[in-house]
Amino acid sequence: MKIGKLTASQLKHVIFNNIKKKRKEFLNSPGIGDDCAAIDLGEKVCYVSSDPITGAVSEIGKLAVNITCNDLATTGVEPMGIMVTILAPPSTSVEDLQKIMVDMESECTVLNIDILGGHTEITDAVNKIIISVTGLGFGTKDHYEDRKEILEGDIVLLTKGTGIEGTAIIAYEKEEELKVILSQDEINHAKSMMAQTSVVKEGLLSSQLSKGMHDVTEGGILGAIWEVAELSKLGVTVYRDQFNVAEVTHKICDHYKIDPLKLISSGSMLIVVSPKNKDELLDKLISNEIPTFEIGYFTQNIEEKFMYHSEDQRSNISEPESDELYKIV
Repeated sequence: MKIGKLTASQLKHVIFNNIKKKRKEFLNSPGIGDDCAAIDLGEKVCYVSSDPITGAVSEIGKLAVNITCNDLATTGVEPMGIMVTILAPPSTSVEDLQKIMVDMESECTVLNIDILGGHTEITDAVNKIIISVTGLGFGTKDHYEDRKEILEGDIVLLTKGTGIEGTAIIAYEKEEELKVILSQDEINHAKSMMAQTSVVKEGLLSSQLSKGMHDVTEGGILGAIWEVAELSKLGVTVYRDQFNVAEVTHKICDHYKIDPLKLISSGSMLIVVSPKNKDELLDKLISNEIPTFEIGYFTQNIEEKFMYHSEDQRSNISEPESDELYKIV
């Protein structure tokens, strides 16, 4: 099998088809494009999400916190706490673990969340450090029940840009190779994109006006668009020239012959909004210093997922496969 998360088809066949919902306390079932479980607590709903970090070594503590909190932010609720599992090979030093925990606690302080517990183990079952984080947050029952159906004509927004996390990871892991094509200032800029990998701020700001949100992880922006369209049972049309791809991301992707639109991009939030609320939400995000771009809209036919490269040239947006990052690191 290919490295990376399972494809949507594999998830449906191997995972989801073997899961049966048994308890009424759980409000939803696992599905493509649905980032969190929702647990009925009466007047409140507890949201839970879990994610591992496998494709990075540098800044792994920061990423581990952000990717899980990003999933929770797609519900529009504030992340509150995380449980952390660390599996490390025998070559790991105490100093390595110390740095991870310092980085995690520093990011938790920024987001105002607590580390609640977990498990740390040295094992020869892994050849590099693996961190898995489970996060939780709470919202009201009214907030959960007020979710709006995504409809034909609804607008697709993208915050910050594309390939953010992937650019930073590659810059850290392949710095010596990149010195052939990038200046040290450009490498430092690429590394600094790691600081943009949280989408909690835009998730909370968009909570009241959006119809749905999805953070952009493995499979990149095109994978995220495909997943939201599948979840909504709609088609989608987007325009390549509306995506914000940083110059340094372009240079790195051109060098390694990979597609920035299929590169892991924690730090980007895909937001769906009705046409009547679009301008208000754009103003709100931009006034809070979150660059946001209108990249397309949803259409009626679920089979029609298109990206326009020019007025008369388009390509199909297909089910995401292994992330472009795994071709390099």
